[in-house]
Amino acid sequence: MKPEFTMDKSIYLQIAESIEDDILQQVVEEESQVPSTNQMAVLYRINPATAAKGINLLVSEGIIYKKRGIGMFVSTGAVKKIRSKRKTAFFDNFIVPMMAEATNLEISREEVAELIKGAGEKIR
Repeated sequence: MKPEFTMDKSIYLQIAESIEDDILQQVVEEESQVPSTNQMAVLYRINPATAAKGINLLVSEGIIYKKRGIGMFVSTGAVKKIRSKRKTAFFDNFIVPMMAEATNLEISREEVAELIKGAGEKIR
């Protein structure tokens, strides 16, 4: 859970995505505690307000919740929420533009499907 920050995205978004990645990979399980904003600030060497902004984003999405006086915990169903959110983003950010370009190049849906199958076999 120590990402290398990039310049293409706000640090607080990268913090939130890092926590989501840990949840998806079951490094942090549902109903378990996540590090505090102060712990994250020390770990990542960032301002605690930046860490809090990343945490608050996940709270607003229902992925984590606060137990008053105890800390922040992963919500039950967080994995399902994260996968759903990321599938939607994948569709919007990759599939829609890919299909638009395929249309421009007069590549049929069937040809796209075959290209995807071939790519899937290469990464296995």
